[in-house]
Amino acid sequence: MICAAALRMMACAALLACASSAKAQTVAEFYRGKTLRMIIGYGAGGGYDLYARLVAQYLPKHIPGNPQMIPQNMPGGGSFVAAKFLHDAAPKDGTHFGSLAQTLALDSAVDPAAKMDVRTMPYIGRITSNIDIGVASEKSGIRGFGDVRLKTYTVGASGGGSTTVLFPSSLNKYAGARFNLVRGYAGTTEIQLAMERGEVDIIGAYGLPGMLISQPGWIKNQGAALIYQAAVKRHRLIPDVPALPELAADGEGRDVLFAVASTGDIGRSILTTPGVPPERLAALRAAFQAMLRDPEFTAAAAARSLMLDEATGEEIDGLVRQTLGLSAETRSRISELMK
Repeated sequence: MICAAALRMMACAALLACASSAKAQTVAEFYRGKTLRMIIGYGAGGGYDLYARLVAQYLPKHIPGNPQMIPQNMPGGGSFVAAKFLHDAAPKDGTHFGSLAQTLALDSAVDPAAKMDVRTMPYIGRITSNIDIGVASEKSGIRGFGDVRLKTYTVGASGGGSTTVLFPSSLNKYAGARFNLVRGYAGTTEIQLAMERGEVDIIGAYGLPGMLISQPGWIKNQGAALIYQAAVKRHRLIPDVPALPELAADGEGRDVLFAVASTGDIGRSILTTPGVPPERLAALRAAFQAMLRDPEFTAAAAARSLMLDEATGEEIDGLVRQTLGLSAETRSRISELMK
């Protein structure tokens, strides 16, 4: 008969053996044979979906162990449903990834009901920035931002805290614009059609990656005028279009406009769950950078006319921390603009 002390010693030995085995497992051993999930916070066919599926196709070959990755759409609440799943329910081991709203950090900062600590959800990298641009119709007569400070023009918008509302509302309050927001459109496509029909003068937020595909002439001011870009600094493709912070009337407005513009720099980035072991996170970030340099990946992006404007996961995490560090006063001002 085995005594209690001997049983305890055997149990301890087994635990130590398991711990030693787990500790010795390499990143490649962990991922070998695994099926990873790319959770996409929006429906099929949009920008978040297109970029996420491209990553799901090419990232696994650069992850040690060469796992598989399956994309899964989980729309709802402007990607909030997917974000909550990744934050609360998904395994915290580096097997689940997310393509979520570029405004996730800002939404979390200004909405206490979010109940998510997005600082714990590290980014592994950015495929492209998503600079939103204010586009004025040719027949409106608008040639630059100075014009919208002198006369009232109509801006097509969807609703709630969407960027089509946030950017023009911010510019009304902090940059002297005289926009009249016409709300209720389903999205950018409907707003563009409304502009073509003459119902509105301006599209309040048209993403640069999408513009390069559907309206490349606009980049050269052919058929439309670009009057602002929601970025913290001017993008290299549109160097003559002012960035939001430049348009601020004072320091208070600059803080707000910088904060709302930073969402474009987050753009189409991929994050993972809280709790991923540091060595796996480092391997995932290295794999992401290797994917961006992969000729097959860049060729596939070019074939789909998808813009590439990469950044590291560490850089995007820095933007998130900066957004979450906004003063209570600035958060309150942005919250009012998003209503």
